[in-house]
Amino acid sequence: MNTPRRLLLLAAPTLLLPPATARASPEAMAAALREFTGGAAVTPGRVAMDISPLVENGNTVPLSVIVDSPMSEADHVSAIAIFNERNPQPHVITAHYSPRSGQALLATHIRLATSQRLLAVAALSDGTFWSDSAQVIVTLAACLEG
Repeated sequence: MNTPRRLLLLAAPTLLLPPATARASPEAMAAALREFTGGAAVTPGRVAMDISPLVENGNTVPLSVIVDSPMSEADHVSAIAIFNERNPQPHVITAHYSPRSGQALLATHIRLATSQRLLAVAALSDGTFWSDSAQVIVTLAACLEG
């Protein structure tokens, strides 16, 4: 293969550029929430999110969500989803539940790119959606753009 040197020299700098990464925004979070709920209304309450309001290191942030539900056949949580405003993806995680789960509890660690608002939403078996939100200040960001 006989590729001209000039072409390689012109292409080389573009190969070194990091790919552009998308960032979530309040609008992107709202769109992801609409997709999760199918456009249904989300009511504050029944959901309790536990996350520190001040996070020193955004690389590993403990987060837990518990939903007030009897977890019976007639009344149970079918899913819990976490959304954020400023990470690369607005929809962080969805965990699915059934009455056999016993308790609607989600405990995990997430990365936070910067200070932002988080939203936990529970989908209940009756078709309703309940939520809790938290504002988190991050002093050392994660998920940095290149």
